[in-house]
Amino acid sequence: MEYIKKIRNFSIIAHIDHGKSTLADRFLELTNLIDKNKLEEQFLDRMDLEREKGITIKSHPVRLEYNGYVLNLIDTPGHVDFSYEVSRALASCEGAILLVDITQGVQAQTLANYLLAINSNLKIIPVFNKVDLPHYNIDFIKNQVEDILLIPYEDFIHISAKTGYNVDILLKRIISDIPYPKGDIDKPLRALIFDAVYDSYKGVIVYIRVFDGVIKKGTKIKFLSNNKIYEVSEVGVFMPFYKEVNELRAGEVGYFCANIKSLEDTLVGDTITYYDSDIKPLEGFKPPKPMVFCGFYPADGDDYFNLQEAIAKLKLNDSALYYEKESSLALGLGFRCGFLGFLHMQIVQERLERHFNLNIVATTPTVKYKLILQNDEELEIDSPSLWPDNKKIKKVLEPYIKGKIILPHEYLNEILKLIQDKRGQVIHTEKAGNLLILEIEAPLSEIIVDFYDKLKSYSKGYASFDYEFLDYRESDLVKVDILVHNTKVDALSFIVHESKAYYISRKIVQKLRETIGRQLFEYKIQAAIGSRVIASESVKPLKKDVLAKCYGGDVTRKRKLLEKQKEGKKRMKTVGKVPIPQEAFWQVLQIND
Repeated sequence: MEYIKKIRNFSIIAHIDHGKSTLADRFLELTNLIDKNKLEEQFLDRMDLEREKGITIKSHPVRLEYNGYVLNLIDTPGHVDFSYEVSRALASCEGAILLVDITQGVQAQTLANYLLAINSNLKIIPVFNKVDLPHYNIDFIKNQVEDILLIPYEDFIHISAKTGYNVDILLKRIISDIPYPKGDIDKPLRALIFDAVYDSYKGVIVYIRVFDGVIKKGTKIKFLSNNKIYEVSEVGVFMPFYKEVNELRAGEVGYFCANIKSLEDTLVGDTITYYDSDIKPLEGFKPPKPMVFCGFYPADGDDYFNLQEAIAKLKLNDSALYYEKESSLALGLGFRCGFLGFLHMQIVQERLERHFNLNIVATTPTVKYKLILQNDEELEIDSPSLWPDNKKIKKVLEPYIKGKIILPHEYLNEILKLIQDKRGQVIHTEKAGNLLILEIEAPLSEIIVDFYDKLKSYSKGYASFDYEFLDYRESDLVKVDILVHNTKVDALSFIVHESKAYYISRKIVQKLRETIGRQLFEYKIQAAIGSRVIASESVKPLKKDVLAKCYGGDVTRKRKLLEKQKEGKKRMKTVGKVPIPQEAFWQVLQIND
């Protein structure tokens, strides 16, 4: 059991863009895992979207060997939408490096992830990054970390992930401060699944942290969530690419393959054990709950099965993605998908379009509402198409979030106005050095689309935001239908607060008029609540010059041609269908711009 004392399992937690991935690069370099000449920046961020957006989306495990010790690092994302990846990583660790950008100080996600780590009983090593930059205020930072995090300034290690300054000292602190894992190789196998990826040659590759027992090639294992039994065909570690080993023992982090072909069999957070063992499952992390829903439809109906296969593959790598089949009169067959937030939705759509060469139409994002009907039946809906007749509804409840905004004093008025515009309210205000911490409550539907972007814009990038689900509250919500040429387009319907219904409907109808354009006949674009039209725009017809070939002749001949054209247009008006371009569906997304 001496080997287990040489293992350290840890992750790096921080706010977005505080230098987690760059620090991981220095670790790879210092432990000689990757040749310095081959080391590209943010080496562990291998997804093209991660490189473009400069953010970590997936957590990436890597095994480092240093001074005779094995250090298993799980790099984590920092964006609020991907905090489920953080909780998953922390469930596999005994310690965490709390990374704070010394030029920016404590941000909302720093605090949120720190509290996650404390609640997971992890050993925290506090670190200031970017100390090579010339401009930072020591007194301000000192007050901040002591007021918000309650950690003495002297406890922080000062490093520069970019230059490598003091990173070797940090590695030694990981070995000295983070406890080695507890575990017993003689007990039945207990391992936590913290991630899984699909490989077309090996099937499902399952990422695990082994708590007890041993897993090796030929081991018969069982998934506790569904009691499915498999025989392990390969086990290995992350160096940082897959490297096959003989076995994984208690305390170690690695992967296994077992010819698992079904994507649904592998649940992140599940426990695996020997096929004939009867043990209690490990406490995983909080299972992610989808908060934002929208429809994904193939632009070309023939791509439906390709889209189905692509979403199934993405679902395996992203346990927070939820999907089910749905159909729309306007768009045909597609999928209702659930996400953690608006950024998560955009990332999934971009991954589907890039990695699988699909062209996707996305409907308006919504949240999950609860409706109490007149007969006291409770109904949960996540799509405007499921909204019942208004006469059947007694009351509507919408989800609220509890949020934390950390910002400098000078931007307070702008941010308070933004919170008010989003139907939110400030519950508590706290001073921390030169900063304010606002606790807010607001409807989730108002937060998901552009709140984060506007917060950054109004505060010149200085404000930070983190939120969690709070409860459901009664609200005056209505469903607005969009009609094009008297035909209801279900995919353009949206749910909105009654006080904003007229204003938003007017903007959408005007935008759709520009986007859809003129046809050979006159038609109307309308917004309606039930049978009541609240906004309407007429689109004049394109005029075809029927007199172009009419040379000379009597005026009555010309009039005859014009009358004939008029009759034709009347007929078109009754049967004519208006083609709706893809951009129209994006207009509804931008209703709050």
